Amino acid sequence: MMRERVSTTPDWYEPYAISQAIKAGGFVFASGQAGFDENGVTVSDDFEAQARQAFANLDRVLREAGSSLADAVKVTILVTDLEPNLDTIIRLRREFFVEPYPADTLIQISRLAQADWQVEVDATAVARS
Repeated sequence: MMRERVSTTPDWYEPYAISQAIKAGGFVFASGQAGFDENGVTVSDDFEAQARQAFANLDRVLREAGSSLADAVKVTILVTDLEPNLDTIIRLRREFFVEPYPADTLIQISRLAQADWQVEVDATAVARS
């Protein structure tokens, strides 16, 4: 099976030997995206602002691969504080995804790769092209 690396410019994952996404077998497997802007700076200390940016970053990577959030079949969402942010996650899932909504795993963890990140989202999506 052919594997194709997918990246955007700039590629913040390259220095860490991580692909932003891999296309293989008719699917796109996207690495986790957090709430950072095109300069690699965390957008805010606000959970919703970070989550919106994480979903937007994920969509950008999927679109680079010829897919989108609308094609997502499986999503994993990691958060550092679930209870006060669960309603926000549910609302954003309805905003960023379409029915049938993708399968999902939502996990609270103690910390993400950067201490100021509060949320990270990855996805597997159908590759359209």
